[in-house]
Amino acid sequence: MLPLLMACVADAWLGRYRTIVLASLLFVVSMGMLTVSALPVFHQDGCSYSSSSLACSPSPVQVAIFYVSLYLVALAEAGHKPCAQAFGADQFDQHDPKESVSRSSFFNWWYFGMCSGTAATTMVSSYIQDNVGWGLGFGIPCLVMVFALLAFLLGTRNYRYYTSTESSPFARLARAFVAMIRGSKSSQCDSLATDDAAHREEVKGVLRLFPIWATCIIYAVIFSQSSTFFTKQAATLDRRIGSTLRVPPAALQTFISLTIMAFIPVYDRAFVPLARPFTRLSSGITMLQRIGTGLVLAMVAMAVAALVEMRRLGVARDAGLVDQPKAALPMTLWWMLPQYVLFGLSDVFAMIGLQEFFYDQVPDALRSLGLAFFLSIFGVGHFLSSFLISAIDGATKKSGASWFSNNLNRAHLDYFYWLLAGLCAVELAAFVIVSRVYVYKKRVSHDNGAVM
Repeated sequence: MLPLLMACVADAWLGRYRTIVLASLLFVVSMGMLTVSALPVFHQDGCSYSSSSLACSPSPVQVAIFYVSLYLVALAEAGHKPCAQAFGADQFDQHDPKESVSRSSFFNWWYFGMCSGTAATTMVSSYIQDNVGWGLGFGIPCLVMVFALLAFLLGTRNYRYYTSTESSPFARLARAFVAMIRGSKSSQCDSLATDDAAHREEVKGVLRLFPIWATCIIYAVIFSQSSTFFTKQAATLDRRIGSTLRVPPAALQTFISLTIMAFIPVYDRAFVPLARPFTRLSSGITMLQRIGTGLVLAMVAMAVAALVEMRRLGVARDAGLVDQPKAALPMTLWWMLPQYVLFGLSDVFAMIGLQEFFYDQVPDALRSLGLAFFLSIFGVGHFLSSFLISAIDGATKKSGASWFSNNLNRAHLDYFYWLLAGLCAVELAAFVIVSRVYVYKKRVSHDNGAVM
């Protein structure tokens, strides 16, 4: 939820460009501190990277540097994530037909780059951290961030910067919101200077975003499962490829990124051009149609995950391995591939659609905040996921058969997946209703700002 605060600071005072620079510098400092905390100089005598002795506990200085750096990373990410994407999209003029089409495509390729970086980091950094050392594992991202910041600064003179003639867009919206409320009670509101029709429309537009926001929370809950229970399930399967290679359970998440990287070019270069003659839209389909398609795919992904888990439990029973949770089941990991692919396809539609929607549908001066709203969906979704798991675990433990038993062979993740699929179906129905009455923001700027 921290991106909401940082986005407010960026939109009201610092601006997106300055926030990106400051957040990048904070990234460099925090990653540098993580690197320092992992250096051997802080290790106690007789300790090394490879030592597994319990006596090799970290020093107080090492612990302090480590935790401070983690908080700084969170702060840097909260400032960088919403502002960098908003600033990138700002480089396209929404009033120019050609650039407007390119801006829609920008969100596709932005996410393509993010997934490419994630896949590369997962494969390279994890290997370095496990086989060389954590110091180098943290140091390389620090150096990469330094070069990224330098590359960003090189384009300073060529960027478009949004500037507003008002001191605070939040104050303007607050005044318009108060005037709108008073207007429903008194006819005297017309005499108020802040009761401007355009500003009131902006307030209504922001308020209309919340039903869309609320009907995407379960999607975020589903999204959080790919890095938690999916990985635990994969750890119980036969992960051998050939006679020597054994796939780490967490590496299966790479299939989500690979699916996204494979399908985004298909979506952007094939699907959108094919859809344009039928829909007469430059983006092929509307943003809400794209999000809705992603919700359908997420629901199907959970149904497939439930079916695969039912088979996994059946294999454990048939093989007599129910009470041997650490034993590899005679079931190949490729059974889980379809649900990872469906997750990736769902992201191509819902994730990118949400990014573009919350950027496009807020007032121009608040676009960092719009993308922070998008990020808050997943923050709330992760909290709700934890709450659901705790509540269900507490309820099912009373009967002696917890859905989330430490022994997955006696757990019932399939029930949980079916529950999420059902909740997603309800959410999808609500989303369709909300979408049908949603009115898109007009393509006319009323922010008293300009692009230069």
